[in-house]
Amino acid sequence: MSHKRTPKRKAVIAAGGVAALGAAALLLPNAMAGQTDDGGAAAPRTVRAADVPGLASQLAAQLGDAFAGSYYDAGKQQIIVNVVGDDSEVVNEIRKAGAVPNEVRNGTAELDAAARTLRTDATVPGTAWSVDPRTNEIRVTADSTVTGDSWHRLEETVASLGEGVATVKRSAGTFRTFAEGGDAIFGGGARCSLGFNVTNADGSPGFLTAGHCGVAAAEWSEGQNGAPVGTVDQAVFPGEGDFALVEYDDPATQAASAVDTGGGQLVQIDRAAEAVVGQPVIRMGSTTGLDQGNVLGLNATVNYPEGTVTGLIQTDVCAEPGDSGGALFTADGGAVGLTSGGSGDCTTGGETFFQPVTTALRAVGATIGAGDAAGGDQGAGGGEAGAGGEAGAGAGAGDQAGEGADDGVNDGTETGGH
Repeated sequence: MSHKRTPKRKAVIAAGGVAALGAAALLLPNAMAGQTDDGGAAAPRTVRAADVPGLASQLAAQLGDAFAGSYYDAGKQQIIVNVVGDDSEVVNEIRKAGAVPNEVRNGTAELDAAARTLRTDATVPGTAWSVDPRTNEIRVTADSTVTGDSWHRLEETVASLGEGVATVKRSAGTFRTFAEGGDAIFGGGARCSLGFNVTNADGSPGFLTAGHCGVAAAEWSEGQNGAPVGTVDQAVFPGEGDFALVEYDDPATQAASAVDTGGGQLVQIDRAAEAVVGQPVIRMGSTTGLDQGNVLGLNATVNYPEGTVTGLIQTDVCAEPGDSGGALFTADGGAVGLTSGGSGDCTTGGETFFQPVTTALRAVGATIGAGDAAGGDQGAGGGEAGAGGEAGAGAGAGDQAGEGADDGVNDGTETGGH
């Protein structure tokens, strides 16, 4: 699929495949070498964000109830591990692993229980929550539609959790999915974005997009009113995720494993990657082009007007209608997420939520890439242990197709990166 349109917010892609958006530079490959300092067990290791899920899972198993989540300090390239209590043995275990211990008040069990209370007592359309391991609290957000009794209900529920367990803030926008325009795809009057090309369990080619796009239309084309090139095989929305697998109708389609960032520039995608709180990420969508930001929370629950979706990634990366399904990825080629929805836009900002790619791949039985599974552990779990909190969001994909998208349809045998 060629990317013929120029995104509204065009970014510059360096020759090495690293995107620079405005004046902010993304992670450089030489800044992600995972090495241990020579200062002994107490010296924190320099690690890549990609190494954090494995190390966090290892420490979670070792520390048991003392483990209270972890996050990535991108500036120092260190993993911070939250620990309940001041047990010196626990602190030493963390330091031996090359991580930085951080004493906190709330354990994983307490935060999970609080998230369940929110799900039971405060599932109000226009709300969202996720655990922020950096503050050791649940971050609750209410959009502009939450007023009157609904707002009071939310405030009372948060207060009932106790001091220092959760905070609630307002969002100026409205939580919604971003269906409308990687590359644009069209189906049933809706415009979405293609996320990542995949290889199905039987070896046939396909791609991932948002589930609310997959339930909106059974067939998808590369141009508005164009001939279909793919048919939805599986779609989840709302409920435990927001993802869909679309199979290319032509089994000979060459589905490149790359993100087309516009202007002929591609970022090669070689693996599925777990999201890590604090991790820098890049988003590509057919409406807004490229944008960047950081992961703020995992296992987020979003209550869209149409329902609840759980298990999402929360970020501060902007998105707009038409970006639904688009790729969230890392500068070194990791497929992280699929754009689901959020509030705000790329002028005022706001919160945006993404479906984890690893979860979607496990559910549909596919792997990242075209014809081979060499892209690392495609279905690897782990995530960020202890960063719990349920998630929920449901919404339709009824936004109308926008203008300025790629109106061309290729012959269906060669598909560019997304």
